[in-house]
Amino acid sequence: MNVVRSIVSSGGGRAKLINVFPWVTSPLIVGAPMRVMSGPHLALAVSKAGGLGFIGPGAKPEDTGTDLKTVRELLKSATGTSFSGWSQNGEKLPVGVGFQLWNGDLDSAAKAVKEHQPCAAWLFAPRRGQEELDDWTARLRAVSPGIHIWIQVGTLKESVEAANSAHRPDVLVIQGAEAGGHGRATDGMGIMALFPEVADQVRDSGMLLIAAGGIADGRGIAAALALGANGVAMGTRFLASTEARISKGYQEEVVRATDGAQSTTKTMLYNHLRGTVGWPQQYSPRGIVNKSWQDHQAGVPFEELKKLHDEAAKSGDEGWGPDGRLATYAGAAIGLVHSVEDADIIVKRSQNEAVAIIKNLQNDL
Repeated sequence: MNVVRSIVSSGGGRAKLINVFPWVTSPLIVGAPMRVMSGPHLALAVSKAGGLGFIGPGAKPEDTGTDLKTVRELLKSATGTSFSGWSQNGEKLPVGVGFQLWNGDLDSAAKAVKEHQPCAAWLFAPRRGQEELDDWTARLRAVSPGIHIWIQVGTLKESVEAANSAHRPDVLVIQGAEAGGHGRATDGMGIMALFPEVADQVRDSGMLLIAAGGIADGRGIAAALALGANGVAMGTRFLASTEARISKGYQEEVVRATDGAQSTTKTMLYNHLRGTVGWPQQYSPRGIVNKSWQDHQAGVPFEELKKLHDEAAKSGDEGWGPDGRLATYAGAAIGLVHSVEDADIIVKRSQNEAVAIIKNLQNDL
């Protein structure tokens, strides 16, 4: 049992986390800040279950402030619900917020953070690398002393730069190539190889390490803890939650799809069809293949694909699916997502699965 406690507590990382997020339980499950789809209801539900929920970037920079205001309203209206120790945590909200830097607005972000005081900020996709991450980190810490700064990385180089920065983050989110949405375009690695190499290089930095990419149940959590993670981030699994801010057709496709190696791919096609341009070239999203992708592979001109895509966008939920044409950004672990469930059920079951697996492994050894 001591071995189990040691692994689940991740080498003392739990104590550090409890000091900042007093409601969290082990093993730590983080709800990733998926753009638009991770809204205030999902983020708060994950935190209520003992995890740490993040609100994703909105369609517009000012949406962040609106979503954080909603969290405050939800907390005020909640009856019979409390976060252990949260009331002693001052003005910090028990949710984090994510910012996509390359097209983000630092002034707007700082205003929202100063006004609403989320407990953490997750920074991702800078156009100017560590320099831009430092600018955001310094500004957010200035307007919200004590805020936990999380930086998402996908390479060893980015990790070392963060560790050596004068504005070192509190947490590194190490994202493997299996992840859905936007990650490294060509130089990403799977989490099993990437995480331990990064951990070896930054172990003396004092940063906590969160594993992300392809984790959708207790088995993935147990594996990440064995690699030395202080917790895990899950995105795709929470797309299939009742609290996700998501279209029904999109959600049904996440549940339907299987065999992530064959049914997902990294491509900028969906971005271009949606008119989402400007991403730094080192990033590319993973999504579920559909009719747009199949026609693209068959050589159909982009202009025709765009016309068909825009027509599909008018068809509602029918625009998604294997015969649909709308983007379904999701990770390679979609084959492990079988149903839509409440976020608290996902968190608690996944935690229990991970602990049971570690106990069984100890018994086998």
